[in-house]
Amino acid sequence: MALWNGNDPILKERLFGLTNSEGNHGEDVKELYYYLDATPTNSYVRMLYKYPQVTYPYQLLIDENRRRGLADSEFELMDTGVFDEDRYFDVFIEYAKAEVEDLLMRITVHNRGDRIAPLWLLPQVWFRNTWSWTEDQKPSLTFEHPRRLAAIHPHLGQYRIEFERATEFLFCDNETNFQKLYGMTCPKGFFKDAFHEYVIHGAMAAVNPQQCGTKAAALYKLDISPIGKETVKLRLRAGKGLKDDFGDFDQVFSDRIREADEFYAELHGGLEDEEARRVQRQALAGMLWNKQSYHYDVSQWLEGDPGQPPPPAPRESGRNQEWTHVNIGDVLSMPDKWEYPWFAAWDLGFHSMSHALIDPDFAKH
Repeated sequence: MALWNGNDPILKERLFGLTNSEGNHGEDVKELYYYLDATPTNSYVRMLYKYPQVTYPYQLLIDENRRRGLADSEFELMDTGVFDEDRYFDVFIEYAKAEVEDLLMRITVHNRGDRIAPLWLLPQVWFRNTWSWTEDQKPSLTFEHPRRLAAIHPHLGQYRIEFERATEFLFCDNETNFQKLYGMTCPKGFFKDAFHEYVIHGAMAAVNPQQCGTKAAALYKLDISPIGKETVKLRLRAGKGLKDDFGDFDQVFSDRIREADEFYAELHGGLEDEEARRVQRQALAGMLWNKQSYHYDVSQWLEGDPGQPPPPAPRESGRNQEWTHVNIGDVLSMPDKWEYPWFAAWDLGFHSMSHALIDPDFAKH
């Protein structure tokens, strides 16, 4: 998902952080986000992201933290003043499962300020790009209905993605813009930075007018009233038959939340302190949210993908460079997802102890 407050120079598509040389205490994410709830099966999960309505202070965070020494406190996002007068959005993101291949998403955005505030909201869907460096057949995302996309993958089959109240869809390919990134000449195409170019710079030619590709987004232009909120609903399910995608939507969420409450009520049996229950439940939610599909072929990482530009020379002497025997494809508990592909084996050991409380099979695996 991407967000834009109308002021930032870039779409907010991922967490912003500092490298070791930029942070006075090492690398660090400079965002406010909270994992609030989750079940071991991910039948229900919930998180919160706080997004300022004024320009995000990227350069200020870099400059001030780099200026400070080891003995100084870190300069955090809250210290920049961007949340003054409560001029920010609370973006709650929830997922619930109706079935194994029937996934619901609910995005609720609260304007905490006392004036109307614009927000561009772009829920996205894309295919992992394997066709650029393998012989895999290319999958497709296509416009099917004023609020529906069709997704077809040669191995995974066919899916539909339904967007309630959608008024505009954007399409491109999940392909790197080599000319912009590396200064290399490349064939004309619709690259994965297209949504940034379209929303921020009004570049109509950046998106595919044929309404197809391997990456797509629904664009919601919201004007949220003071102390008001807006909700956007999405659904991804296998198959191609037409159904009422939102008739049972709220009931599915209610059922999954009730089941999550029942799961933790049993887990907390004998724990009388209500605050301790809340703390442990949210802490375990953080562990579950940090599970990640982790694919790391070290030899290929060092050599680079076939047909792609060679990786930078420092990679040959970086972390894990001697692990040429490692080829991982699994769901793991990651210490910090944003640090991928660095593998912190010692953290994984500590994580297993926490996961054993809620999912012993996963902890053992």
